[in-house]
Amino acid sequence: MGVGEAIRRYPKEIFWSGIFAFGLIMAGYDAQIIGSLYGLDSFNNHFGDLQDDGTYAVSAAWQTAISMGTPIGQILIIIYAYPLEAFGRKRTYAFTAAGCIALVFMQFFASNLKVLCAGEILAGILWGGCVLIAPTYSSEISHNSIRAVLEAANNIGFVIGQFIGNGVMDAMSDRTDRYAYKIPFAVQWIWPTLILAFIYWAPESPYWLVRKGRIDDARAVLVQLAPKDEPVEAIEQRLILIQETDALERELEQTTSYKDIFRGTNSIRTEIASMVYVIQIFSGIPLCMNYSTFFFEKAGLADSDAFSLSLGSTAIGFVFTVLSWFLLSYFGRRVLYTGGLAIATVLLFLIGFLDVSPSYDTNDSLRWAQASFVLIWSAVWQCTVGPVMYVVIGEIPSTKLRGKTIAFATAMQSVTALVFSIIMPYILDENEGNLRGKAGFIFGGLSLISVAWCYLRLPETKGRTFDEIDIMFHRGVDLRKFSGYNIMSEPEDIMSTLDGEIIMKAVTSRDKA
Repeated sequence: MGVGEAIRRYPKEIFWSGIFAFGLIMAGYDAQIIGSLYGLDSFNNHFGDLQDDGTYAVSAAWQTAISMGTPIGQILIIIYAYPLEAFGRKRTYAFTAAGCIALVFMQFFASNLKVLCAGEILAGILWGGCVLIAPTYSSEISHNSIRAVLEAANNIGFVIGQFIGNGVMDAMSDRTDRYAYKIPFAVQWIWPTLILAFIYWAPESPYWLVRKGRIDDARAVLVQLAPKDEPVEAIEQRLILIQETDALERELEQTTSYKDIFRGTNSIRTEIASMVYVIQIFSGIPLCMNYSTFFFEKAGLADSDAFSLSLGSTAIGFVFTVLSWFLLSYFGRRVLYTGGLAIATVLLFLIGFLDVSPSYDTNDSLRWAQASFVLIWSAVWQCTVGPVMYVVIGEIPSTKLRGKTIAFATAMQSVTALVFSIIMPYILDENEGNLRGKAGFIFGGLSLISVAWCYLRLPETKGRTFDEIDIMFHRGVDLRKFSGYNIMSEPEDIMSTLDGEIIMKAVTSRDKA
């Protein structure tokens, strides 16, 4: 089934995945506005210290502390996997949205930097929870034919959040009252309010319901998600496939503690999920995304034009993430992720080499070329590495450990982001490293190592059901040979007992579902 047909046939799955992606919009928006607050006079006048020149400014230490609030909070999301498994995706998401509303009040009415920083750290835990819940939910309610599209669409949530954040801060740039920084915080009330308005009617994850023994409820969810003309047999086959996956993982003695994500083949799955997430940082986000305005200003653009071009970069992200939906129907996860990363690596080295030129400071064309490569990097990254990461972390973990595996991977990515958030000013500041575009060599080197890892360790899961993926990991199939592996080659391993009947797994159910 092609992408277009799958989109037309399963609009309910798309809609509910979109509602759960609102949390990603919040996460992307918050990260975008925090760094822009320090450029607002009203924010500095209220929270800053008097400087020698008579102006007010927030100290570098407090800027770092507030900016680190969200990454620190997201490191703590490992605790989020427990309520996610105990109470389900739906109720956990509802409580998260309610918590977001409360913490936005804390940010909006913050009277000093201590309260604001505490609000950012606490909110960071909830933003991290949204990052965990969205791909988990999408992977578990989606039909196999549209799963990759819905997982990749999660990347759009971040892009939309960044785009709105840039637009709001641009609109506030000329205001001098306190609402110049309060309104950006207030905007964050929109998304959790929308989530709470719809969450009552949202279907729960059928995988979670099956694990809890609520088979009839799982069947009702599949009926709710299915098109009106979906045959009853197809719905039953899909339910059987979910039951088989759960039964298989019970046979493989899958339990749900954090220790289990480091045991046996789960350790490999945790490695893969963590690496594809961390590689997002290695592939150049701190340089080409977080500091894109820096390059545009170095290219000779006025500050306002540089900002507008940065805004355009987020628009590019939206368009190319949509493009990734169609690419995923033709190419596998391994090909797109590794290929996109390889191209991004070349672009990072080109950015670095342009900066080495002795005439860089006087040659506008070199700086413009460098800025152009940043935009090209954004286009490539947003249709490969960015969205495909969500597909991989949604498919690789076992269903029972998916929440904890994604939580751990998110924490590892946040730790890495935290490190680079601290060192990037020292790399780029004119009074410190002043590497400018030569920082491309640092990220190019890290990306090159990451390409080698992808070639050796990133498996292809396109077109596979969750129980097929379980079986291949259990059998120790070479990670580079997943795409061509015949799941029926060892039939004795793909039989399991379910309700007293012997059921042939994977292939038959996948073809009929």
